[in-house]
Amino acid sequence: MTSSADYRPTRRVEGSPRVTVTRKLLPETEARMRELFDVTLSADDRPMSRDALISAMQTAHVLVPTVTDVIGADLIAQAGPQLGLIANFGAGTDHIALAAARARKIIVTNTPGVFTDDTADMTIALIISVARRLNHGGRILRAGKWEGWAPSTMLGHRLSGKVLGIIGMGRIGQAVAWRARAFGLTVIYHSRHRLPQSQETMFGAQFEPDLDTLVSQSDILSLHCPASPETQHIIDARRIALMKPGAYLVNTARGQLVEEEALIAALVEGRIGGAGLDVFEHEPQVDPRLIAHHNVAILPRMGSATFEGRQASGDKVIANVRVWADGHRPPDQVLEGLV
Repeated sequence: MTSSADYRPTRRVEGSPRVTVTRKLLPETEARMRELFDVTLSADDRPMSRDALISAMQTAHVLVPTVTDVIGADLIAQAGPQLGLIANFGAGTDHIALAAARARKIIVTNTPGVFTDDTADMTIALIISVARRLNHGGRILRAGKWEGWAPSTMLGHRLSGKVLGIIGMGRIGQAVAWRARAFGLTVIYHSRHRLPQSQETMFGAQFEPDLDTLVSQSDILSLHCPASPETQHIIDARRIALMKPGAYLVNTARGQLVEEEALIAALVEGRIGGAGLDVFEHEPQVDPRLIAHHNVAILPRMGSATFEGRQASGDKVIANVRVWADGHRPPDQVLEGLV
């Protein structure tokens, strides 16, 4: 059995720890890192190649990756003995082989909570955009095709009285549920763990233990679960077929949650009302059929893109590195998968 105590640093780093950051961060964060660490920063803000990642992991005490860096077991196997910390910039860690890191006694940290409000705000923005056809209306204006107001054109749907189904009731799912109350939405949710009754009352949310039932009852389906083998294509062709004919699918979590080809087919055939997407199955490649569809509100992974959130995430990375370098357990150590 592995305990959190087995997963702590065993030695203090003498002098400034060697830190490699894979992408450009905010200037304030990079300036503070220069003051505190022997840091190698990203010069051009492009994702590191596999060879560059291996090189960094063979020389640095600390690697600071982002969601664009896949730190698989094969890379971790080639890490040098000095690598003791992977301080992820961001909350999600599905791109890091946690078990492999644990086997090498490499601590993994993340930056939880800092993007909760940002992502929840963006989720609501996408819900409004797709329900009220904001994307379609903007395209008509930009194309010079608007002929003026008419009583029966560009009609969308009001949110009040609709059912919002949330899959994954963690921090972000709860923040979306809280915001949804202000729009008069009825909230139902499915999650690995049911919330305490007091929280359900606060959010006005009803637990639905059967995912298929939740999908079939929702006017708007919003995804907020992590990517994992269990959630891969959790919204597949079968479940898309269960959705109401006018329902909307909103995804600000991970692209791998949705079987994109099945979603596109449903959109093209008019079997669902539309989609609001901030993530994609094969990003950064985006299927042109999604871009072209008149009722797909589409964004380039902007859910966490606020100055405040990125600054707070950088602050957490710095705090985790400093505490670890002093020989203590970092505050945001990821313990998922310990058995």
